[in-house]
Amino acid sequence: MNFDRRAVSAPTLEIADWIARLRHADLPPRTREVVRCAILDTLGCGVYGYNTPWAKMLLAWARAGGAKAEATVWGDAAPSLRVADAALVNGTASHAFELDDYHNAKLHAGAVVVPAALAMAEKLDASGERLVTAIAAGYEVMIRSSLAMNPSATRLRGWHITGVCGPFGAAAACASLLGFSTEQTAWTLGLAGTQGAGTWAFNADGTMSKRLHAGKAAHSGVLAAELVALGFTGPTQIYEYGDGGVLKAYSDASEPVLLTHKLGAVFHLDDNSVKPYSCCGSTHAYIDAALALRRKLGAPWNPQRPVRVGLSKVVDVQCGFAYAPGTALNAQMSLRYAIAAALTDGQVLPAQFTEQRMQDPALIALAARLECVHDPRLDEFYPAHFAGWVAAEDNGRWLREDILDPTGSTANPLNAAGITGKFRGINPDLPVDAIARTALAMENHTARELVALLREKTSAKRQAA
Repeated sequence: MNFDRRAVSAPTLEIADWIARLRHADLPPRTREVVRCAILDTLGCGVYGYNTPWAKMLLAWARAGGAKAEATVWGDAAPSLRVADAALVNGTASHAFELDDYHNAKLHAGAVVVPAALAMAEKLDASGERLVTAIAAGYEVMIRSSLAMNPSATRLRGWHITGVCGPFGAAAACASLLGFSTEQTAWTLGLAGTQGAGTWAFNADGTMSKRLHAGKAAHSGVLAAELVALGFTGPTQIYEYGDGGVLKAYSDASEPVLLTHKLGAVFHLDDNSVKPYSCCGSTHAYIDAALALRRKLGAPWNPQRPVRVGLSKVVDVQCGFAYAPGTALNAQMSLRYAIAAALTDGQVLPAQFTEQRMQDPALIALAARLECVHDPRLDEFYPAHFAGWVAAEDNGRWLREDILDPTGSTANPLNAAGITGKFRGINPDLPVDAIARTALAMENHTARELVALLREKTSAKRQAA
């Protein structure tokens, strides 16, 4: 990439000024379309995730603090929480079952930015245009924050980038909705960045902390904006300051200029990916490859057939561990389990992450038999391409499937119809067509109109439960 490293002397203020000046008319048509699809996809993931134990725990905690009816828990009958707590609950629910969108900057923007922006927009009764603009700002800032840190370097130090960079995205969206000045926006980014956190230690035992990271990031961004609205100040050099700036703190290979390189001309959010599978995005190329092999070699899959898998260094560290039955998160982060499920079941959806399925002896044995090898060529692709390959032996010859960009990526996308179908598949009791029509024409509606559609049938069903 060609850029002038001397071009940015104050990146925090420069990106804050861009957020403060951004208007709906500045967004290219493709960017607006991506945002509308992201709203629809995240809502579907969030309503589905409401029923997970971890989302219900967060909701119980939030309600214990007393009701302040500013924003709605998606699907409830009425607003019941303050904005920050609604963002916390809806963000955790959106990230609750590994169905939410992702970007190759190694983060999940939708589960952070959409809950924060929608809760704030609901409180403000903001227009659809303002909501779309705010979400675009949030996605772009969150993604650029990761790119500037160097996502592979940051990840290999043990950070979960959604938790680290998410507060910036939520803060940018809320600052946009609140109409903050450049200085106020810089304070908001500063207060958000100082709250960034989230480590990969959840992989040790598959605990719920990963689910929390997106919700907490959304909460942190809202908190930052609401404090600034009260006059609270934050550091205006949160990215670049030599002693405690986040770029140096989280990475040894950061590149500050990537925060602002072609800012306003290039929208990295246009490369957002939508998940067709209910597991870590870094496993999706391997699932595509496994499903292609299954189609070519036939089902049912012969579990004794030798299978070889090529891994990049980051994917090996993150997902290549030996699979043992544990929590759903253990299985959702396990490359071995995902491939075994794809070969055996022909799908990797919520049904593959039930207690019974995750403990199936045949799946466990197949996952253990996979031969995983390091492929340096994949290191060159990753993370610009979430590439991978799977090979299987067939009558003495090896058949190999290479995937450069998995299903759901911009090179192989799920369109609006596909996202609507995904929403319907995981939330069959909702008026999905009406929700999709509204979200996909968001500029013609308000945040409150959209949230109200989630209440049909869902709130009655929840009360009965």
